[in-house]
Amino acid sequence: MKLSPAPQPAYRLIPSRFPPIGLFDSVATAADLQAVMELAGWTNDRLVSERIDRLPESEWVYGRPNSSIVMATFLHVAPGGSRFNGPDLGAWYAAATVKTAMVEVAHHMRREAVATGSAQLSRTFRTYTATLSGRFVDIRGADMPNVYDPKDYTASQRFGEAVRADGDDGILFDSVRLADGINAVAYRPSKILNVLQADHYEITVQAASKQIHARLLTS
Repeated sequence: MKLSPAPQPAYRLIPSRFPPIGLFDSVATAADLQAVMELAGWTNDRLVSERIDRLPESEWVYGRPNSSIVMATFLHVAPGGSRFNGPDLGAWYAAATVKTAMVEVAHHMRREAVATGSAQLSRTFRTYTATLSGRFVDIRGADMPNVYDPKDYTASQRFGEAVRADGDDGILFDSVRLADGINAVAYRPSKILNVLQADHYEITVQAASKQIHARLLTS
């Protein structure tokens, strides 16, 4: 398959209710990291412990700003996984533009509002920019209806985990939620570089409408 570079920079939104915890940011060695994780109780969580064991030590990110944000993405995973990763190990999802990133998170917020019977849902997010290094399996424009299924991630997770197992850096793909939107998923923490926190937004969605209201909170 075609390999392409990821958009630079790539944008990711993280809910502000998950505060940045600099567990990985200040340690200098893998041994230090293990000790700090034990001290903080991270390895008491069986799933987190199993997930970090699935990452080669060469892929552990520590000792640089916002490394905790990167590692948390791989270690704390939605129960059913996401589009291109199963529940056993996370991945870093990002978009070519802030708008695309907003539409992606708004879609999941709207699903949550419908599932909980809420007419409206508001949430604040922190924006992160990052340089995604390497070459990504490029499936933009590909005729892969099962992989691009808007609801069922069975085929896309199988495809994504095969790409990860082959040692590729990630996948570059079309947004299912926004026409002409471009997304990337990165599988190698060591190649997620220059992670910087940017603006904060409040995003509001309605259960019965596809309109999205985004309000800039800080710069």
